[in-house]
Amino acid sequence: MAHKRFRTVKKGSTPTQKPQPNQPRRPAIASIVDRIKALITDLFMLLMPILYVVFYMVMGSREAFAQHQAMGWVYIIVPHFIIVTLFLWKKQQTPGAKAYNILLVDRAGERPTLGAIVLRYYTQLLGFLTIVGIFLPLFRKDKKSLHDLLSATHFVSLD
Repeated sequence: MAHKRFRTVKKGSTPTQKPQPNQPRRPAIASIVDRIKALITDLFMLLMPILYVVFYMVMGSREAFAQHQAMGWVYIIVPHFIIVTLFLWKKQQTPGAKAYNILLVDRAGERPTLGAIVLRYYTQLLGFLTIVGIFLPLFRKDKKSLHDLLSATHFVSLD
């Protein structure tokens, strides 16, 4: 038996090891493409209605929003933060994440804490404002973004 293993190693092929049935398979980190598609879906499903309500019902017009931009962005970010946080806390998915079959987990693969979700939301906002935050997943082997690293959470693919 040992002789046969030596020959297979010598030929360059290694014997395959079968996964143990009692070891759970860790889901793979969701692809950048799926995460971007989920983000775009969330922007249209969650953010656009909030923008419309703030522009035309709360502020009165886009011109009024332009005059009071700081307050307008507060009116936009607060409800968006509440909605996204509730989705991620209750279901670990936003509508976009559900559409692309991805789930938010912490480093251990468990449900993230509320604090981690809040930190993720705000570091994601900051990450979009910096070049490092936008391009970091392209240079990392594990494809994690800045907000993934800072909040110790990431999306995994359920496929």
